[in-house]
Amino acid sequence: MPRRPVAPPRAPVTRIAAALALTGALSACNTVVLKPAGDVAQQQGDLVVISTLLMLLIIVPVIGLTLFFAFKYRASNKEANYQPDWDHSTQLELVIWAAPLLIIICLGALTWVSTHLLDPYRTIGRIDPETPISAQAEPLEVDVVALDWKWLFIYPEQGVATVNELVVPTNRPLHFRITASSVMNSFYVPAMAGQIYAMPGMETRLNAVMNRTGDDFIGFSANYSGAGFSGMRFPVRSVDDAGFAAWVADVKDGGEKAAGTLDAPKYLDLEKPSENVPAMHFANVDAKLYGRIVDMCVEPGKMCMSEMMAIDARGGLGKAGIHNVEMLTYDKHGREAALDATRNPDAALTRELAWVRALCEQEAGAVIDNTVVAPADKNSLTGFGLSAPQSLSLAGQNDSQSTPARPSKTSRN
Repeated sequence: MPRRPVAPPRAPVTRIAAALALTGALSACNTVVLKPAGDVAQQQGDLVVISTLLMLLIIVPVIGLTLFFAFKYRASNKEANYQPDWDHSTQLELVIWAAPLLIIICLGALTWVSTHLLDPYRTIGRIDPETPISAQAEPLEVDVVALDWKWLFIYPEQGVATVNELVVPTNRPLHFRITASSVMNSFYVPAMAGQIYAMPGMETRLNAVMNRTGDDFIGFSANYSGAGFSGMRFPVRSVDDAGFAAWVADVKDGGEKAAGTLDAPKYLDLEKPSENVPAMHFANVDAKLYGRIVDMCVEPGKMCMSEMMAIDARGGLGKAGIHNVEMLTYDKHGREAALDATRNPDAALTRELAWVRALCEQEAGAVIDNTVVAPADKNSLTGFGLSAPQSLSLAGQNDSQSTPARPSKTSRN
């Protein structure tokens, strides 16, 4: 039987060409983290590079020595010095322990300094390495709300808002206040700064700057938040001051992206889960809306967190408040029925979206008066039917006419 022809070995030139082709493919990768458009992101990128180089000072010699020892003391090398009784070398111990210790000290010092300098809550001190912040510079305020599954950007100074579109001026300090409507999320624009978490009922902050104009930057969610997570991407544009003023004027004048006025009813409709939402512009915004979003009381009649904490600080509502606590749910859509009532007898109950009704005329975001007034009746608390605390003024009532504080609920089907 004739033998099959054996394929000739590949020439080194072919292997080199294949390696170069793979290297060329890697050149198409987006290295925005190491080549960003903002000074804060640039400092963070430099920190990554410096930390990597410091660690390579240990990794490269260890890998090199491992390969060297494996080659030198291979079984076929009869000239290698064989010393089975050797077990200690003071000089070698010093090198093995001193070098990593010095690297750890350098990394620790670098991390400590960078953690304070790049604190997202810390006001930035420079526009770029050559340009410090002037005393007259006012940061642009942007309120960010992570919705299911889209991003809402409110510009309080300009009185406008956008959905899934962020436009900022170049070389001007930026101050972001970040929150979420339902589940935890993460706001991340790699070209501008590191990611910051967005959580319902809480506010995180980010100070940053963009040093280069462009309309090809991308922002997205860096924390999985449900079915529409992959669509939580938005374009980021960095324009000069004149371009930013023109953009604000265009939003106010309306256009193909115009969506009217962003008030509480519009927001409640906007926050409903939806995927791949196109960019939207709002020419006017309710000035108190963001405060109520953070305070979790956009719905009419719903008690704000600040009001609830004020009641708790004054001793609470006793047993009268237990029913309210039982009705609360951290997932605001958790009580909405997933099945039809005919197939699920409890659908009517699961559709109920309940909250604690407000007792006071508390303005969202306002400073609360925590002065504790001694009760007129010092008898023991009896629970349900207990008169409202003397320090609370019920809406539409006089302080002298106190009525029982009964829990109530509001359903939205």
